[in-house]
Formats: sequence, structure tokens, C-alpha cells
Amino acid sequence: MTATDTSRRILFFADASNIHTRRWVQAMAERQFECYVVTRRPGTIAGSKEVIALHEGDSALGWFRAIPQVRALARRIRPHWVHGHYVTSYGLWAAACGYPVPKVLTAWGSDILVTPREPGLRGSFMSGLVGWSLRQAQLVTADSADVIEAIRGYGVRAPCHEVLWGADTDRFRPARAAKAGFEIVSLRNWEPNYNIDVILRAFARLRHERPEANAVLTLLGGGPLDRELHSLAIQLELGDDALRLIGRTDDVGMVEALQRASVSVTVPTSDATSVAMLESMACGVAVVASDLPANRPWVDAAWRVPPRDDAALARALIRLCDDRAQVRTLGERNRRLVEQKGSRRGQMDRMAVLYESLWLQAPAPGGATT
Repeated sequence: MTATDTSRRILFFADASNIHTRRWVQAMAERQFECYVVTRRPGTIAGSKEVIALHEGDSALGWFRAIPQVRALARRIRPHWVHGHYVTSYGLWAAACGYPVPKVLTAWGSDILVTPREPGLRGSFMSGLVGWSLRQAQLVTADSADVIEAIRGYGVRAPCHEVLWGADTDRFRPARAAKAGFEIVSLRNWEPNYNIDVILRAFARLRHERPEANAVLTLLGGGPLDRELHSLAIQLELGDDALRLIGRTDDVGMVEALQRASVSVTVPTSDATSVAMLESMACGVAVVASDLPANRPWVDAAWRVPPRDDAALARALIRLCDDRAQVRTLGERNRRLVEQKGSRRGQMDRMAVLYESLWLQAPAPGGATT
């Protein structure tokens, strides 16, 4: 480190428009790191020193065409750490940036569990690219144990740590007043992986079996399946008295929906540790989730269901509808568990320690370290 340079600079390669990126970078800025973000999707990030957008089109080839710019930016910024978020894209930039400092890669889930496993030449190519990028890193993180296990299968020798995105346990808190009625909420995006159609069908079964409960379903998230879900709701005869198709909302809207809800449902086909699930738990809400490895440390077997089984999901919801004391017990247990193991503050404190564990020396002018 030079005599006058006392900053601790992290150069992030990440999607600046994504809420998870914004939260991570802001958390590091709050911990006195100087944060720069290079991205293909511009966005404003509180606390960041600079957000730099590279415009190379939307094609896959653009990731490779941008590498000379990526290297030039790394030389200009002279970071102490380079951190790529999402291995199959920004992870390439971090691994290939050519700057002689420790590199950190964070897997988001599908970049390890889905894309490299696609059949054919594309899957084979992406598997090779993922393996190469991971092996350039000095530290790798992911937010579930099964993703970490898959990462190690690429021959990664760097330390691999499970670091969660975590829930803001100050903002996402249980409701103060007792909850009226039986309301179910889903925070997941309206995309095929999240099986929102299964939730609608299960909810229709619940309404048919327990009409006296006057259950209500609120769907947040939004996404490309908007039209299909509206059509399905009409087919299932779910009117405005039963179903609220709200779509995308901010943290305030999510907290309000969760604090009204008795149960939160998350049944994706593939997932790492879901922030939506942790935020639901932080609000003291019972959770029914798909039976995936990432969910098993958080949700008991009685409340895990196969991802595409609307009958099994309906049975779980009916059991909770019939046993409100169980709903309260699960909610209280969920809040305690997130406070202990899933708070964003605790996870980001741990990440700051992991950065420091690399014992980075700041680069001197010219790119060398001293």
C-alpha cells in the first residue's frame, strides 16, 4: 500500500439494476469500503463511488468483446479486491480483468445449477467457462450448501463460503396487531421457474375445500407470465374478493403484504436460499416451500412440497388454515431462526471479514503491489 492511499477499494462486476447488487454494494460502502461497479445494466447504487456502464449490446459475444475495456477500467480504478456477481457473465469479467489482486466470485444459483447443465454444445461451453472463471478466484461464495458443493465439483481450490443475501430484520418485522382472516402471499416473480400457476391451482383447491375461511391470495413479484396468470385466475373463478394480482412493489409494499399474511408460499423448481423466504420468515410468517436442498435448513419437512404438485401444496395450506395456533408457532420460530442465521447485517459483517482475510496489499502505481 502506498503511504498516502488508505482506501479499501472493491471493483464489482455486477448487474447495477438488480436489488441484490444494490444491497450488497451499499452494505460494503456502509462498512467503509470504496465501491466501484462495472455493469451492462445501469442503475443508481447508494454509497457507490462510481457506476460504469459498458454498452456491448445484449448478445453473449458482448461479454467477450468488453474484456479490453474491463481491463482498462481495472487499471484505472486500481482496486484492492475484484468481485464478480453471477459466474456465467460478470464472473468472466472479474476472472479475466487481468489485475493482480485477489478475485472474489459469488454464484447466484442458476449460473451453477442450471445454465452449465443445459444439454448440447451451449451447456458444455458454459460448463467450461464456469469452471475456468471459478478457478481464477481466491474466494468463492454462494448462498446455499448445494451450490457450494456443485462449485467444488469444478476443481476449485479457493475457500468456498456460504454467505446469504439475508433479510433486513429491522425493516422486515412481525406485525404488532393480531392478523385477521387467512391470507396467503407469494413474493416470487411471475416466471416459469417459480410455478405461480401451481400456487393459483392450490389456492383454488383451498377455497373449494374451506369456503368458510374466505382465504385471500396476494401475488407480488410481477413478470412475463402476467397475461397467462390472469387468464388462469378467470378459469379458476378466483375473483377480486379472493385474489390480489399486485405485481412488482417496493420493500414497503412487501412488508405490508407480509404483515397481513398468515402464510408465505415459495415453490420454485430450482433455487438457492431465497431472500423472499427469509424476508417472509423475518416478518413472523409461516412458510410453505418446495422441497429443495436450499430450503431444508429453513423449512421443516411437514411444510415442504414437490415444486409442481398443486394437490400437495393445497393439503399443506388446508392444514394451516385449520390450525391457526400452528401458524403462530411457525411464525415465531421463523423469526427467531432468521435473527440467528439469516440477518443481512450479520451476513454482510461476515463478508467484510472474508474480504479482509485475503490480506490484500493495495497496488502501487503501475499495477504492482508493494
